[in-house]
Amino acid sequence: VTLVESGGGSVQAGGSRRLSCTGYGVPFEESEMGWYRQVPGNECELVASISSDGSSWYADSVKDRFTISQPRGKNTVSMDINNLEPDATAMYYCALDVLSLIHWQACQAAGRTYWGQGTQVTVSS
Repeated sequence: VTLVESGGGSVQAGGSRRLSCTGYGVPFEESEMGWYRQVPGNECELVASISSDGSSWYADSVKDRFTISQPRGKNTVSMDINNLEPDATAMYYCALDVLSLIHWQACQAAGRTYWGQGTQVTVSS
């Protein structure tokens, strides 16, 4: 299983980015996918997820500003991140779990969750 992210970069406050994740060798039809983020010194935070039935979930901190999507039958998942503020600066990780995405103290921790390599988003004021 390989997850490859793209779309990170630098953006000014108020701006937007689209993060994308393409998976190879993954059972998309039976998995939950999502995005975590982590700032050095802080715990890993699950910010959005989408289930195999298309239902989505968002952390309160990003609700109404982030939108996760996964075209049916496609091996990609995207997340539009809008109205960005400097506190959104973090490394963002795509993740997949054949059960459900759970809390991790550190992103990319060894376990049942598959992780991408991460893509950095930096928001300047």
